[in-house]
Amino acid sequence: MSSHGDWNQGVIDEFRSNNGTVSHGFGRALVLLHHVGAKSGVERVSPVMGIRDDEDTWFIAASKGGAPDNPGWYHNLLAHPETTIETPDDGVVRVRAVELKGAERDAAWARFKARSDGFRQYEERTARVIPVLALHRS
Repeated sequence: MSSHGDWNQGVIDEFRSNNGTVSHGFGRALVLLHHVGAKSGVERVSPVMGIRDDEDTWFIAASKGGAPDNPGWYHNLLAHPETTIETPDDGVVRVRAVELKGAERDAAWARFKARSDGFRQYEERTARVIPVLALHRS
């Protein structure tokens, strides 16, 4: 397993053992995103920043630290939008992922930049428009 994979697993373990609270400045802002590989069919779990929009909707951003390409989970959700997330407050929730477009995407992305300067830096590092997805409780 790569060091990135080890780091992710540490975050996942901490999230699960502390009822959704994670150190490293994340607090209770993460969700554990379950996704099925578009090609492999293998289920994976990725810790991602989640911004709760309302009782039944969470936003996630495919920032990948400002890398030039989108994260694998983004492609997996487009292929398999019905999935689950683990949340700090609602436990395991079944959701359907929908990519936001236009002004709706821009408004959601602005919330990520307001939450953390890291997202502003990611945007400056990449030429791509960072996708934002809404996870709607299903």
